[in-house]
Amino acid sequence: MYGVAMHAHQLITPRLFSQIILNICARDTSADAKTWSSHNPLSGHCAVVALLAQEYFGGIIIRLSLDSVEGYAHFRSHYINRFSSGLDRDFTASQFIARLPSNLPREIRNREQLLANEDTRKRYEKFKSRFKAAASLQKK
Repeated sequence: MYGVAMHAHQLITPRLFSQIILNICARDTSADAKTWSSHNPLSGHCAVVALLAQEYFGGIIIRLSLDSVEGYAHFRSHYINRFSSGLDRDFTASQFIARLPSNLPREIRNREQLLANEDTRKRYEKFKSRFKAAASLQKK
C-alpha cells in the first residue's frame, strides 16, 4: 500500500490525489500541448504528476523508456512513482490507449533531473499551485 499523506493539514489519499489531478490537468501544464484534449486530460502530464506524487507520498521517480514502443516513441519517456512499499504506481496510465509493455527499460530519476528542464519546472509549479487550491476546496 502507498499510504496517506498529511500535507498542509490536508489528508490526501492516492485515490483523492488521482481525482484531483484528473480535474486540474490542462493544455498549459501538458508536455504535449498540441495533442492534449479534455477527452484525454492526463496526456503529457506524467512528469509533473510524478513530481507531485513524490512530494505527497515520498518514494522515488522511475523513468520508463518509450523509445521502442510503437505509437509512443516520440514521447521518449514516461514517469511513474515507486513508493516505499516497493509498489509502482502510474497515476497517468490512462493517457495511453493501449497498456504499456511491462518490460520497458527503467531507471531512477531524481527531482533535480526533472526540474532542471525549465519547461517541466514551470509546468510543475503551475500544476502544484492548482493542486493545492483544489485540495483546499476538498476540505470545505
